Amino acid sequence: MTAPMERIGDRLTFPGERIAGQQARRAVRDRAAKVIADDDALDDLELMSAEAVANAVLHGSGPIDVDVLGDGASLRVEVRDRGPAESEEDGQTRIDHGRGLMVIDALATAWGLEYDSAGTTLWFALEL
Repeated sequence: MTAPMERIGDRLTFPGERIAGQQARRAVRDRAAKVIADDDALDDLELMSAEAVANAVLHGSGPIDVDVLGDGASLRVEVRDRGPAESEEDGQTRIDHGRGLMVIDALATAWGLEYDSAGTTLWFALEL
C-alpha cells in the first residue's frame, strides 16, 4: 500500500492567460525540487507543467489552479481550469488534443483528464 499523496506547498493559482504557462513551469519546478534531485526529471516536469497550463488556457476559462503532490514514490501535478468542462463555446464536446498532450503522454508515468460541472483537471504523474 502506498502512502497518501500530500500537497507540496500551497496551491498555486495563475491567471487564465498565456503568461500562466511561463509562471507555472518555474513555480512547479521549484516545488518539485524539494523532492526530486534529478535535473532531467525536473526538466521533464517543467515542460509537462507548461503544456498542461497552456492546455487550460486554450480550452478553459477563469483562473488556473495547480497542485503539486507527492507520496515518496511518485509526484503528481494537477492543473484545474474553471471550464467549460465538457463543451466549448460552440457546443461541441471538449476534446483535449495537440502537441501538449503528446508531450505529456511521452514523458509522464501516467496522466488523465477529469471533468465535472466546475471545470476540468488535467493531471500527470512521475515515478521518483
